[in-house]
Amino acid sequence: MVTFFKRVRNVVKSVALAGGMMALAACDPSMIPGPITPGGGGSTDGPVKVALLVPGGSGSAELDRIARSLENSARLAISDMEGVEVDLTVYNTQRNTGVAVSAATQAVAAGADVILGPLDGEAAAAVGVAVAGTGTNVLAFSNNTAIAGGNVFLLGQTFSDSASRLARYARSQGKSRVVVIHARDVAGEAGRVAVARALAQAGLTLAGTTSYNLSLQDVTAAAPAVRSAASSSGADALFLTSNTAGALPIFAELLPEAGLSPDKIQYLGLSRWDLDPRLFSLKGVQGGWFAMPDRSRSAAFQGRYSGAVGASPHPLAFTAYDGMAAIGALWAQGGANPLATSAITRGQGFQGSNGILRFRADGTNQRGLAIGSIQNGQLVTIDAAPNSFGGAGF
Repeated sequence: MVTFFKRVRNVVKSVALAGGMMALAACDPSMIPGPITPGGGGSTDGPVKVALLVPGGSGSAELDRIARSLENSARLAISDMEGVEVDLTVYNTQRNTGVAVSAATQAVAAGADVILGPLDGEAAAAVGVAVAGTGTNVLAFSNNTAIAGGNVFLLGQTFSDSASRLARYARSQGKSRVVVIHARDVAGEAGRVAVARALAQAGLTLAGTTSYNLSLQDVTAAAPAVRSAASSSGADALFLTSNTAGALPIFAELLPEAGLSPDKIQYLGLSRWDLDPRLFSLKGVQGGWFAMPDRSRSAAFQGRYSGAVGASPHPLAFTAYDGMAAIGALWAQGGANPLATSAITRGQGFQGSNGILRFRADGTNQRGLAIGSIQNGQLVTIDAAPNSFGGAGF
């Protein structure tokens, strides 16, 4: 898909395939203080037994790299704990749903208190069903909100969380009418739904929607359609759901050429625009807004990981650190059942690798995100990430 996009303009050719995974990481292992509501059953007299499900073992070098990074991050979180002993067992799932379910049931039979992983949403959902009758909760690395709920909690940064943060900020800056631009594929539709819900919750008006197929011709033809939708609706913002591996670089050049200059209408991005600095030179991203973790925390985590492991973390590594840190914090707090749903969903949340996060009762999560912007080709933070829930933006 990216190949034909890169033929559009020379400047777009310089934008790499920076996949748009929605997260990097950072580092403050301490947990937010406050009481939790313990559940029933269980004990914290001994170590917490954690089953870590990673996608290794398939023969894929890339999946093995992800698996190592997830395991390294989990172990880094363990090293940051004080007063908590962790009995960690690692299971390679081969990124196969059946293997993941088998590993999870084996882990629970061996006495696992909680499951950390697996990577994919389909596998996480199946694992959740397989162990539901045992009272075991699953902290999955996925950001697929369709599989969240019951005993499955997501660790990945979700579309809905990013969209909500951006919508609230746009409202605070006086924006009111938004046109959404999305691809006609699974990710694009999921993004559209998340953005539409976030706009409604923030009190903004969905002024129009423009969609496109993943072809060079259709993406190019979408630019005048977006201009028409914005002009006819009186929109003061455009919400793009694509990332740098998809149509974002194309729109960042074609939309200004179509008359939608960033100094006339506000651009909002659902994906992480900060992940590839080569995007920063494109006209359409100048002054645009997007949600991202706190930059200093992200840099700190990457530095600590690199120092401990001798290599850079995979972009998904933060999920394993955050899940393990939350498990350790709850076990340290004690209670009759420290890993019960009522404990995991405590309102004050936790401090993860890149800031605060908390799990919602529906299995999704909320993270303390900053608002980033590209200004004169440079990445800047224009609204800082909150340090606690209940503050600005929550």
